Amino acid sequence: MFRDQPSEPEDFDSIVESEATARRWLLKHCWSNHQRYCPRCKSRKNYHLNSGRRRCARCRYTYHDFTGRWINNCNLTAQDWVRVLNLFAKETTARQTSKDLGLSYNTAYKAMNTIRFAILAHALDARQLLGPDSALGLSLTGRMLKNEPQAKSHIVQTPVFGIMDRKEWVFVDLIPGFDIETILHFKLNFQLATVRVGNVVYTDRYQRYDTLICCAGNHPSADYIKGGDSVSIDQDDQGFWRFVSSRLAKFHGVTPQRFPLYLKELEFRYNSRNKDLMSVLADHLSDFVPELS
Repeated sequence: MFRDQPSEPEDFDSIVESEATARRWLLKHCWSNHQRYCPRCKSRKNYHLNSGRRRCARCRYTYHDFTGRWINNCNLTAQDWVRVLNLFAKETTARQTSKDLGLSYNTAYKAMNTIRFAILAHALDARQLLGPDSALGLSLTGRMLKNEPQAKSHIVQTPVFGIMDRKEWVFVDLIPGFDIETILHFKLNFQLATVRVGNVVYTDRYQRYDTLICCAGNHPSADYIKGGDSVSIDQDDQGFWRFVSSRLAKFHGVTPQRFPLYLKELEFRYNSRNKDLMSVLADHLSDFVPELS
């Protein structure tokens, strides 16, 4: 049975006791055995500067402990990052997070989206979803995540995903070349049963997938998909779809471009349901931002 709310780590209070304790906890997720190395050339030979940074003895690159990592985004303190991770693990909204932590809404939203991008970067199909020519059209500057990805005219505007629930694991795969018009074509010409809930459209079984799903947004083809047919996945009262369907209403207002972030987040949460979610999130957030060019 899926555990809807991840448990809070027993030592959470001690982790956020001070900026120093929070930073030490995050650094454990950044550096194995506290061994620093240059983010550019990977050399372990470095020396300290008076500014607190390090300089690589080989390539002369100057860096600090969080350089090039997702956690370097948003300009948050270590304490705030740990608190954001804790609230994200509990599925707290960005608006509530901003209130609880005294952050601006934009900062809280950006921090939570940074976590989502970090999750996505560790997905099996990350290379299909990340990069300027991907379904998300993500744009990075110097490995720093921009607040809004840049859309490309040739990008599929309504990416479609296939869901395979194998009980122990779930796979949410991007279907290359599919969009909302593909689903409409299958519905009209091959009687593929289709359901629309708000901006989200999903179908009956398709080949090896339990359902196809996408966010239609304001795409004109979505006007031809109203109400809902009877689809077999709605009869599944446990497993991944039970978890997803109870959260579809939260996707109101999410754009087709951002929808994959939330869908892959749900895949991650389900597949991490028996793990310490805070620790796994910290691992992802503390990892290096991948090269997307």
